[in-house]
Amino acid sequence: MTQVHQQFAARMQTLKRYGVPSSLRVTAWLLGSGIVISVLLMVFTPWIQTAYGEGEISTRNPNQRIQAISALVPGQVDKWHVREGEHVTAGAPLVTLVDTDPELLDRLNAQIVAAEQQRTALSAVLETEQKNLERQRRLLKEGLTSQREVERNQIRLDELRADLAKIDTELNKLRVTRARQSLQTKLAPQNGTVMGLLPAGNATHVKAGDILAQFIPDGVERSVVLSISGLDASLVIPGREVRLQFDGWPVFQFSGWPDMAIGTFAGVVDFVEPVAGPTGRFNAWVKPAVNSPDWPEAGSVRLGSRVRGWILLEEVPLGYELWRQLNNFPPVNKVLERQ
Repeated sequence: MTQVHQQFAARMQTLKRYGVPSSLRVTAWLLGSGIVISVLLMVFTPWIQTAYGEGEISTRNPNQRIQAISALVPGQVDKWHVREGEHVTAGAPLVTLVDTDPELLDRLNAQIVAAEQQRTALSAVLETEQKNLERQRRLLKEGLTSQREVERNQIRLDELRADLAKIDTELNKLRVTRARQSLQTKLAPQNGTVMGLLPAGNATHVKAGDILAQFIPDGVERSVVLSISGLDASLVIPGREVRLQFDGWPVFQFSGWPDMAIGTFAGVVDFVEPVAGPTGRFNAWVKPAVNSPDWPEAGSVRLGSRVRGWILLEEVPLGYELWRQLNNFPPVNKVLERQ
C-alpha cells in the first residue's frame, strides 16, 4: 500500500511545482503564536477580582446627616429669617410661626392664673383640714369624739388631695401648651446650611410635624455607601481596599489592575450591613483610607453625591477570571479557605 501511495505522489508533478503560499504560512504562524501567547497570558497574568457597587456620599453620624426642620405647633408662617442655601450659625432664627388664634396666649395665661389661684385656695383648705384631722384624733383619745367623725375627716382630706392633684395636672398641661406656643421661632441647631425651604407665606397653614426646611450641618464626617450584589457580599469584609470614583471627577479605571487606575480615590470598607435591602443588595460603608490622598473637599463632593466603587478582593490568574465571569460563579473566597 505504501508503494501505491508513492507511485501516486510521483505522478502528481503539479503539486510539487506549487508549494504552500507564504501568506498561509505567516497566518498559521501568527495564529499559533497568538494561541500560545494567549494561553501564557491567561495562566501567568495576575488579575485582582473586584466587587462593583454604586452609591452616594453619606455619614455614619446621624447628627451630621440632612435634618428636617419641623413645625412644633400648628399655625401660619409669619416670617422667614433665612434664604435658600444660606449659611447660618447655631441659634440663629430660621422661621417664625404665628397661631391662627391671636388671643390664644392671653387665654392660656388667664387659665394658668386662675388655676394657680384655685390651687392656692385649695392648699389653704387642705392645710385647715389636716389640722382639723389632728385635732379630731386628739379628741378621740380623750373620748370626746367618735371614730366615725375621724374617718369622715380623713375621707374629706383624701378628696382634697385628689382635687389638688387634678389641678396640678391641669396646670402642667397649660404650662406645656404655653411653652410650645412660645417656641414658634425655629432656631438653627448648629452651624450649617439651610435648604429646601417650604414655599409658605401668611396664607399657608402648617400642621405640627410639617417639614418647613432642611438643614445640613458643617464639618460632616463623610462616608460612602455602596450597594453591592448579594453574590459578592459574603466576600466584602471590613478592611478591604476600595477604589472610588466621584461624580464630576474623570477616571481611567482598570478593574483588575488597580495600580494602573488614574483619578480614583482610596477607601477602606468600614462595615457591611447584615440585612439586604428590598432588591436583595447589601450596603457597604466605606471610609477614607489612612496615609492616602484625601477625598475631594466637601464643597466639591457633598452629601448625596453619586459614587462608583470597586472593592478589591483576591488575586487570581486572568484565565480563571474569564472562566468565572462566563459561568457567573462567585469570586474566590480565600478568607474562608484560610479559616
